[in-house]
Amino acid sequence: MSQRVGKVEKDVNASTANKLLVICIDRDNDVGEKAGIITPVIGRDSCIEAAQRLALEDPEDADSNSIFAAIKTYEDLISKGYQVEVVTIAGVKDRGIHADEKILAETRKVLEKFAANGAVIVSDGEDDESVIPVIQNVLPVVSVQRVVMKVSRSVEYSYAVFGKYLKMLAYDSKYSKFFLGVPGILLLIGGIGAVFGYTAEIFSVLISILGGAFLIRAFDIDRTLSNWSKPTPMGFIRMFTMVAGVLLILSSVPAGINAVDSKLIESDAELIAKITDKIIIGEFIAGALPILWIGLGAIFAGTLLSNWIGGIPRQISDSLRIIVLIALYPVIAQFTNIIIYDENSFTLIPPLLGGLAATLISATILFKKYRRHKHQEMVSD
Repeated sequence: MSQRVGKVEKDVNASTANKLLVICIDRDNDVGEKAGIITPVIGRDSCIEAAQRLALEDPEDADSNSIFAAIKTYEDLISKGYQVEVVTIAGVKDRGIHADEKILAETRKVLEKFAANGAVIVSDGEDDESVIPVIQNVLPVVSVQRVVMKVSRSVEYSYAVFGKYLKMLAYDSKYSKFFLGVPGILLLIGGIGAVFGYTAEIFSVLISILGGAFLIRAFDIDRTLSNWSKPTPMGFIRMFTMVAGVLLILSSVPAGINAVDSKLIESDAELIAKITDKIIIGEFIAGALPILWIGLGAIFAGTLLSNWIGGIPRQISDSLRIIVLIALYPVIAQFTNIIIYDENSFTLIPPLLGGLAATLISATILFKKYRRHKHQEMVSD
């Protein structure tokens, strides 16, 4: 617990928040369904009572441990001199949009009684953490703490825990969609292909489906799409700039191909010679560079704008990302000139030094502005 508390304190110190709300999230409302507790539960004593009642009703439920962990985090932050309140908020049994709407409403209700400017989220899993973007609509999240229960190491209890997780994979729709749904689709398609004699073709389809499923889960594409679908200004901004940026990045490929002199391609007989010819490479990069950089800039600008509207203190890193992108453009453009026109390699040094100077100066100005703003907030409070 001490390591987690140290991480929370480090996250809080890195933010501008000085009135913190420690929030324990119970998205499927076990505290209400099992213990009959009405949320939001506000205050240390009320949260202790809620955790005890839930633990008595279902000793195996991890949400009671999450509430106790939130109380422990609250007490540690209080001992460090922070202004803190601890609350437990819940969604609905079926999760989904209705749960997110209820969590958002309860967060707003809590803020009416305790005007916090930063939140520390305590949860026992990814499902509860999926509502963090919802909370960020009304309150910046400065730290996230996940509670992992320790279990007995004996063989008997290990088997019991393993069997419990197997049952979750089979009957909990949150996990069965991936661990049973994807293999089920693969087996079904494979069986149909074997019956009709399309074994080789079906094998390619199966590999593609499995690879796509792994990529979607590895990069949280499904969760990102679900967050975009929520009708919030930040979600719409991210969706628009991401789609526009990806389209521009894809458009940079044909732009680069069109920039290559067709006479150079016709004069080469071997395909490898075409690919490795430095003039062709330089012309391709020079043609693709403007569209590619605009696409990346659109994605970075969308992230900056959505975080700024949502009140998330990430404007420094978002701004520096755009500044570095702009500073690198002359460097790469000059690099293509060296490849195409055989210019001296030392001509790359001036734009490189200029971009480095612009980045350092911008970083210094932004960090000074951030520290001045944080100091003014501390003085005013």
